[in-house]
Amino acid sequence: MATVEDALPQHHKATHNEKLIITASSLGTVFEWYDFYLYGLLTAIIAAKFLTGLNETTAFIMALLVFASGFIVRPFGALVFGAIGDIVGRRYTFIVTLLVMGLSTFLVGCLPTYETVGVAAPIMLVILRMFQGLALGGEYGGAATYVAEHAPNDKRGLYTSWIQITATAGLAMALLIVILVRSPVTGVGEAAFKDWGWRIPYLLSGLFLMIGLWLRLKLHESPVFQKMKDEGSSSKRPLAEAFGEWGNLKIVLIAFFGAIAGQAVVWYTGQLYAMYFLEKMLKVDGLTANTLIIIALACATPFFLFFGWLSDKIGRKKIILAGCALASLSMFPAFKALTEAANPALAHAQANAPVAVHANPAECSSQFDPVGGNKFDTTSCDIVKNALAKAAVNYENVEAPAGTIASISVGGKTIVAPDPAKLSGDEKKAAIAAFTVQVAGKAAADGKPAVVGELEKVGYPPKADPDQINKPMVVAILFYLVLLVTMVYGPIAAMLVELFPSRIRYTSMSLPYHIGNGWLGGLLPAIGFAMVAANGDIYHGFWYPVIVAAATCVIGIFVLPETYKRSID
Repeated sequence: MATVEDALPQHHKATHNEKLIITASSLGTVFEWYDFYLYGLLTAIIAAKFLTGLNETTAFIMALLVFASGFIVRPFGALVFGAIGDIVGRRYTFIVTLLVMGLSTFLVGCLPTYETVGVAAPIMLVILRMFQGLALGGEYGGAATYVAEHAPNDKRGLYTSWIQITATAGLAMALLIVILVRSPVTGVGEAAFKDWGWRIPYLLSGLFLMIGLWLRLKLHESPVFQKMKDEGSSSKRPLAEAFGEWGNLKIVLIAFFGAIAGQAVVWYTGQLYAMYFLEKMLKVDGLTANTLIIIALACATPFFLFFGWLSDKIGRKKIILAGCALASLSMFPAFKALTEAANPALAHAQANAPVAVHANPAECSSQFDPVGGNKFDTTSCDIVKNALAKAAVNYENVEAPAGTIASISVGGKTIVAPDPAKLSGDEKKAAIAAFTVQVAGKAAADGKPAVVGELEKVGYPPKADPDQINKPMVVAILFYLVLLVTMVYGPIAAMLVELFPSRIRYTSMSLPYHIGNGWLGGLLPAIGFAMVAANGDIYHGFWYPVIVAAATCVIGIFVLPETYKRSID
């Protein structure tokens, strides 16, 4: 019986070995993920360089939203490049996406900061992030489709799992380079890295772009697409066929709600949100957090291949949905255990000296201001919550009657906020500053001793003590979280390829994938931290991935088909 390989000309057979196909496809995609996630690792520095003038909490969330802007446009990239891939070809399209991504990232390293050009700096940053998102929207579907259409039917999960590794490998590569550059060993060091050294990882993308292009230019077209093109059976209207006909649109919706949505939130919680949680909430220094995460990633990454291989044996559906179910059941316990391991002093203080905010709820805002104009100083509740948000302290809200001046109770002591209605101008600023120092303390400066705040007096540490971090346990918990990622992500490329017909495969699989991973997943860090800022509970943001993962599991059980024995020829 003829196979798709028989459709290839003889010179294609001679040059198209499996190693070249997988290496060129996956390594190029690794470089694209490196480019895309580099921003996520440098969020705090980006906030300082490009979002000067905003209050600290808003600046961090706004920096996450700039990060998310690349995710927001990913579905549009999927539409544009998906259609080109189904009309012109897989190879041509993912060469273009690599070029757009590499140039955009290189240019971020050349951008002037807010201090130099003002508001033009964040505008240019957002534009380049959007070009990155457009490129990534076309890259993934092209690479996954290209590899799958070369793979034997009984090894499609294993072959495409190399593409699934690329997102985590790109993140690990970015982590490793950031660690090396900011290390004193390289002669840069932390201070210089925050000043100008953060540009180096971006500028290196120019080198990676040349390597990726060199590899991909060696490739020929996918045999499945080449056969369709030779026969004249490729789609002329892939967007209309994919989303304008109910038979295919129904499969798109099933794929999204029954698999992709849960996969997306598990991926971004287990890797990116975990990293932010370590640094922002548990106050682990950036270098230590990055190092622990890269160890966990290195240990867990082979399981992408394992679960891809396993899905060729027992099916894709049960592995993906099992990962969603485990994530929804274990997310809260896992991150509470992470607190115990990474910052035991903080966990002890939360248990033995809980913080409560007594305030009239009508006076309390969400602590998130997208335009950056709110200083959170018009009500006593906002003053209290802003002080605690800056200190990243977990607290409980206690409702107080109207007219009550908001206060913090901790360790048997009550700290009453200044009443902004009775103050104005410099007097109000001074009173708020004094209150914040009383609550959270102040680091030593200009030869003056540090002021110990009430939080620190009852055990809340200003930062995690490196000597007290249980590093093996932190790595074990992070490994478990990434293991869940490998379960939901390892088999999903093969499943998406198998769900859709060849003539509209690139378009059909790309859009739901990037809506899920670009919007549900990409916005997760910003939404999660906004939820924490509004509620006060550092674990409150996990309700988002838990609910989405649980819903995907339930929906997938009833509507998601098993695909692993399907032929895609």
